[in-house]
Amino acid sequence: MTADASPPSEHDVVPWWREAVIYEIYVRSFADADGDGIGDLAGIRSRLPALVDLGVDAIWLTPFYPSPQADGGYDVADPCAVDPRFGTMADFDALLATAHELGLRLLVDIVPNHTSVEHPWFRAALAGGPGSPARDRYWFRPGRGPAGDEPPNDWQSVFGGPAWTRITEPDGQPGPWYLHLFAPEQPDLDWTRTEVRDGFESILAFWLDRGVDGFRIDVAHGLAKDPELADIAGRFAHAGVAAEGHPHWDRDEVHDIYRGWRRLVDTYPGDRIFVAEAYLGRARRLARYVRPDELHTAFNFDLLLAPWDATALTDAIDESITGLTEVGATPTWVLSNHDMVRHVTRYGGGDLGRRRARAAALLLLALPGAAYLYQGEELGLPEVTDLPDDALQDPTFLRSGGRERGRDGCRVPLPWAGDEPSYGFGPGPAAWLPQPADWAALTREQQVADADSMLHLYRSALALRRDLPSLGAGPFAWAEGPPGVVTFHRGPGFTCVVNVGDDTVGLDATGRIALASGPLVSNGSLPGVTAVWLTS
Repeated sequence: MTADASPPSEHDVVPWWREAVIYEIYVRSFADADGDGIGDLAGIRSRLPALVDLGVDAIWLTPFYPSPQADGGYDVADPCAVDPRFGTMADFDALLATAHELGLRLLVDIVPNHTSVEHPWFRAALAGGPGSPARDRYWFRPGRGPAGDEPPNDWQSVFGGPAWTRITEPDGQPGPWYLHLFAPEQPDLDWTRTEVRDGFESILAFWLDRGVDGFRIDVAHGLAKDPELADIAGRFAHAGVAAEGHPHWDRDEVHDIYRGWRRLVDTYPGDRIFVAEAYLGRARRLARYVRPDELHTAFNFDLLLAPWDATALTDAIDESITGLTEVGATPTWVLSNHDMVRHVTRYGGGDLGRRRARAAALLLLALPGAAYLYQGEELGLPEVTDLPDDALQDPTFLRSGGRERGRDGCRVPLPWAGDEPSYGFGPGPAAWLPQPADWAALTREQQVADADSMLHLYRSALALRRDLPSLGAGPFAWAEGPPGVVTFHRGPGFTCVVNVGDDTVGLDATGRIALASGPLVSNGSLPGVTAVWLTS
């Protein structure tokens, strides 16, 4: 263990984003105001007081733009408008104004790697015919083989199958192929083109002018591609994760794009920010995205991907802090999101998964830097694994022929109150994905008054995090502990101890118990799968 994060100087003003807790809202599944079973902007606005009560600093909205919804809205047809199923631009403006009145900042998603096939740019590319300049915004290429019937290279879609689809020309003849690293409905943009760069800077300016506080960048590591379109030929094991030298992930050219974006956002007042989604596998590669003249933050997925094992968790934390400290950046931690199996389930499910998730919450919120919470984790929601096939909408399920269940299980609408669906999600009984019958015990209404609930734990931890000066962007140093125990200090007055193992261990650290993830024993020991915060 080597990481040692130094605190800012006492004369420094710590930017809000270096220690914020930001709450991810999956728009379709948060709250439904009009009763159609789909979450919407008005529903989110009505529930903002609950997020203030929880104690978060900001919210991040997944895409709410017009979209055919081939990939949950990440196939954007118009990035400067609101999809009618989610409301109107007036609804967005009202949501933003209310968030700011309540002291919450608001981030929106931007999807720069690809557009929808319904985007005007792609429609123009198809209609323009061979040689159309409109096609230069995308990766149109002739196929291989005598008749061009084979894809231009061997690249695979993250959702399964080839990353290329062949078009039919307006005259009915077979045409070239276009690249889509995700679904065929999501054609990749060519970021070497000036009109693409200028177009996205205009999109950023549109939302900045409306007053948003920042952007989460989808697939931030994917914008640049090898211009030779070289075959992968088995050199990289997984289609969705970057490795050094990869022909379409984490190429050096992306950094010039983000330096331009940083120059733009820095012209606006109010500490507007970017957070990058980049699956890179190595913290030092991730650190390149958060150098002082590029993006502000980037998700640390190493902790999310680590198994429930003390060494694995320590290594993930240590590598992230060490790599980012070298460029003066602070980590941005996350345990769940809309693309991953919920961590209650990843950690074993049932009572064991809940106990581990409770301990992980205290671990997460005690680490230096910012943290992102995914809607429902404060309720201890598990992954829904028994959704009927006819309800599933994720392209991973559809493109794999049902072999992979996809991501719908972590996107089931939230339970707010009541004893039966839709559990207060909306005024109607239905939600776009069916909610389990046993979620009546997990509603926010049930948990508010229960001192032992997951919600109470999160509220208590977030309140302490605000009150204790050592947390957030404060100092960090590892401490020695028994095998299977993760221990660290946050300044001279705070210690976090997480017993990852199943057996009770001696609690060597001293101090007053400020918060524990589960019941403690009276002899100064720490039960298995339990975390504790100690203050002096």
